[in-house]
Amino acid sequence: MKLDDLLPNLGEWLRGTGPESDVVVSTRIRLARNLADLPFATRATAAHKAEVIARAKEAIAKADAGHRLEYADIPSLAPLDRQFLVERQLISRELAGGLEGPRGVAFDPTETASVMVNEEDHLRLQVLRSGFALDEAWSDIDKLDDALEQRLTYAFHTQFGYLTACPTNVGTGMRASVMLHLPALGLTKQIDKVFRALQKINLAVRGLHGEGSRAFGDLYQISNHVTLGKSEGKILGEIREVIVTIMQYERQARAALMKERRQAEHDRAHRAVGTLGSATMITAEETM
Repeated sequence: MKLDDLLPNLGEWLRGTGPESDVVVSTRIRLARNLADLPFATRATAAHKAEVIARAKEAIAKADAGHRLEYADIPSLAPLDRQFLVERQLISRELAGGLEGPRGVAFDPTETASVMVNEEDHLRLQVLRSGFALDEAWSDIDKLDDALEQRLTYAFHTQFGYLTACPTNVGTGMRASVMLHLPALGLTKQIDKVFRALQKINLAVRGLHGEGSRAFGDLYQISNHVTLGKSEGKILGEIREVIVTIMQYERQARAALMKERRQAEHDRAHRAVGTLGSATMITAEETM
């Protein structure tokens, strides 16, 4: 994989062409999977991890799921290349620099699918879609998961479901997240009320790069907490219902702002464009 080939393109999550893209930036679904006969990544030796990579690469190469995934070895990449993959949402910050030993990622040139190898779990499958596209993302990742499971034996328990390194992922092993741009709810001081309501129904709110990251630029990821005892369809249905409500609130807040202080917001936007166009040094936070 030549990462330079990706430079002229926007990442899938930034295209802004999907459904409800005025509020919803992207939809992502991840599945955590482990191989049944090898120690989980937290207890695996370098030899175990190398075996995981060998099996994963073979399965990925033979899987027919509508994606042409190409593998990149993370330890051999320069720090700037790793950061590039993090910014494109193709790998986690942990896979980029917080882990030791053999590890890698396979992803397609359209940046809609990736498989991280030897992160917290042996495999982390991911599908990204622009806009609000839970059903499409689930259909896509389900096909990829089935194609890999035909060639790999997953760690699975008939009572508990898929077994994972962290107990919070046991069950479906699925994390479905929707990234929203909510500037109006922030400006009208309603955002905290929304987040308190989400916590009561076991949905997590995180920043741009997931767990532990800050919410730059009014971008928030909303995802499920619970993976055990609920089906994938049930989880997706709960998230869908909440996102539809938040979109309604954000649009109402935007309409109120445009009615009450249109000139002030127009000026603020043009000042931001002026800063971006003329600044020679700028922090990531100010950029967002």
